[in-house]
Amino acid sequence: MEQLLQNNGTLIAVMALGIGLIGVVGWVFTTWLRIKHGYPLESSWGKAIYPQRNDETIERVKLLSQENAQLKAELGAVKDRLANVERIVTDDSHRLTQEIESLRIPRN
Repeated sequence: MEQLLQNNGTLIAVMALGIGLIGVVGWVFTTWLRIKHGYPLESSWGKAIYPQRNDETIERVKLLSQENAQLKAELGAVKDRLANVERIVTDDSHRLTQEIESLRIPRN
């Protein structure tokens, strides 16, 4: 009987350790998923923990905002050029030919 209780005690200890290990692995996994997808982390009381802001991060945000504005302007210019190319490509060949021929007329 003592041996049966001792074996059950060992089994219970191993199960408790396994359950604890599964809980820790699950917590690490959910924290990793939150970080990966940009969700704020939570403290033990459920309050959101946001990263601290310092001068370096504020400067990086400013630089990235400026670069973003430049890229938007460049994209607008590319869209305008693409619209002109589309107009030329889809234009009637007859009208395009007339425009080219009107440029070839010799000037007196």
